[in-house]
Amino acid sequence: MADTQILAPEKPVARAKKSELNDFARFMVMLVFVMFVVRSFVIAPFNIPSESMMPRLLVGDYLIAVKWPYGFSRYSLWGSPPVGSGRVFSALPVRGDVVVFKAPPTNNVDFIKRVVGLPGDTVQMRNGQLVLNGVTVSKQRVDDLIATPTAGQPCESSETTTQTADGTSLCHFVRYRETLPGGRSYEVLDLRAQASDNTEVFTVPPGHLFLMGDNRDNSRDSRFATDIGGIGMVPTENLVGRAQFMFFSWDANADWAHKIRWNRIGGGF
Repeated sequence: MADTQILAPEKPVARAKKSELNDFARFMVMLVFVMFVVRSFVIAPFNIPSESMMPRLLVGDYLIAVKWPYGFSRYSLWGSPPVGSGRVFSALPVRGDVVVFKAPPTNNVDFIKRVVGLPGDTVQMRNGQLVLNGVTVSKQRVDDLIATPTAGQPCESSETTTQTADGTSLCHFVRYRETLPGGRSYEVLDLRAQASDNTEVFTVPPGHLFLMGDNRDNSRDSRFATDIGGIGMVPTENLVGRAQFMFFSWDANADWAHKIRWNRIGGGF
């Protein structure tokens, strides 16, 4: 009897490839969904592009903001989709919180500032000192902030400049410690007298916040109306999250051995 050769059935290659593509597509959809949920409702990263929050934040700092402390609005969501107005689970910040928000008037750019005034508060700058609800906020001189120049800003905004033995320029910024009623304390820069050191008395309307940069001479904040380049009073709806901790810091002007600012990583607010 002749040998009979039994052929193996043909592998369904096309079907296998289609299954792999479907699995990959499902994975990508789930990944995007998880990223949307995490970025919208839990945490999100932000980087610091300007000097307006010195001395606490330097250009090149990277921080994590948490989303849940103030509730959620369309601006909390990743991409700010047009899904209605107002906030759910809304809660006001505490004076002194550092917050990320969508800046008026365009409401599409992330800014970071410190909360100074809550709805109903009166806020004024008087000879460079913050006056909150008629009470002058404590402001005490502390040691200068010493930092390397930032890209494109080689110490122009600092009070003095020194050099190290190897010729590296160092910027010296006049620094103070400000303490709000209730004990919340933080550092600010106030280099010289200027027009914004004396303002009118602002009354914060319902549903809004008065926000200021810690670098008082280099921050377009709630002291300035939107028609002159400021942000005016910021609606609470525009809050994105609260700054929580620093996860990275990069000095673009330093040599490669010192570009990472290890001493700044992990600091809270």
